[in-house]
Amino acid sequence: MIYLLKFGASFVLPPGIFFVLFFGIAFWAWRRRARHIAAALFAVTFAFYLLSTSLVSEALLRGLETQYDPPAYPAGDVIVMLGGGAMADTPDVDGVGTLAPSPANRLLTVARLWRRLHVPILLSGGQVYADSGAEAIIARRVLVGLGVPEEDILLETESKTTTQNARYSAQILRERGFTRPILVTSAFHLPRAVLNFEKQGIEVIPYPADFWTNRTPRQFHYSRLRPQSAALSDSAVVLQERLRAIVTLVFE
Repeated sequence: MIYLLKFGASFVLPPGIFFVLFFGIAFWAWRRRARHIAAALFAVTFAFYLLSTSLVSEALLRGLETQYDPPAYPAGDVIVMLGGGAMADTPDVDGVGTLAPSPANRLLTVARLWRRLHVPILLSGGQVYADSGAEAIIARRVLVGLGVPEEDILLETESKTTTQNARYSAQILRERGFTRPILVTSAFHLPRAVLNFEKQGIEVIPYPADFWTNRTPRQFHYSRLRPQSAALSDSAVVLQERLRAIVTLVFE
């Protein structure tokens, strides 16, 4: 019963209520014999509805996240972590400023890899907006708090995009003589990140982190067809990654 109540409630709250509204308008247009308008409105609304379901969003995410497996025995001479957002003035255990959820998960993977390999860490990420945090600097403070020596941490603080992450990190890697970088970023982001490093002539060892969905599809349940804003956001992230990868291939 609880699943049925959640399913029904999802159609009286955003974004579900808007799908109900637009399906209603499409039906009204059909009854008014505006068949082409009705069909177009129905198709667009249905597409957005599908993208807002976890059934579809997880399938889309899985298509990105399963492209690389974490190496069972990673071996590199430096760990490179890409930023992904930070807050400038939020309180933290040992200072001010925190990483967004995705880069925080990436950093946890980096810290664990460092404990295994004890190689330098290159943190790539600048301050994207005037009111956002300086990503690499905040990440360094957190790593030091976790026991990583500051002398083992290198910073790249100028980049604001994945393309710049790769370009500026490549310069540091060449200057320092690193040849086997382990690239850590979110699993959904890794295919595009690897592509950008390849564009810079850098062969990386991909190490996915921050997974957003199970690798094995979950058992079907009708509740996974309820519209959710989080699922729509996840679908948008995947479409954005696909589009930006095309732009990287064609124009950069």
